[in-house]
Amino acid sequence: MVNIPIDRLADELVQAVKEYTDDVAEGVRKTVDRTARKVLQETKALAPKRTGEYAQGFGITKEDSYGVTRRIVWNKKHYRRVHLLEFGHAKVNGGRVPAYPHLRPAYEKYGANLPDELKKVIQNGG
Repeated sequence: MVNIPIDRLADELVQAVKEYTDDVAEGVRKTVDRTARKVLQETKALAPKRTGEYAQGFGITKEDSYGVTRRIVWNKKHYRRVHLLEFGHAKVNGGRVPAYPHLRPAYEKYGANLPDELKKVIQNGG
């Protein structure tokens, strides 16, 4: 048991809350990074491969600000092509090109578990 003088109690409480907040923020960052890497790997594995260049173009962009941790998985070189392959598209002379879902299934597989993982991080204090 620790004896804290009453005049230092507020400072100790503030310090404890700050440490908890920092630990949780770091835990959230690590969890989001881990999930983004899993989505990236799955997307590359599911992406259509003719030459392999399209699949290799995927990467992660970090957008962090105060209280916000965001990771974006996108194709850096062929970003215009992603929605065409993901959902299919119409041909010039009629008909449709089939869809090759690769980004959405990866997100749904790993992103669906993210809220539960974040709740665990918050409950465990990081």
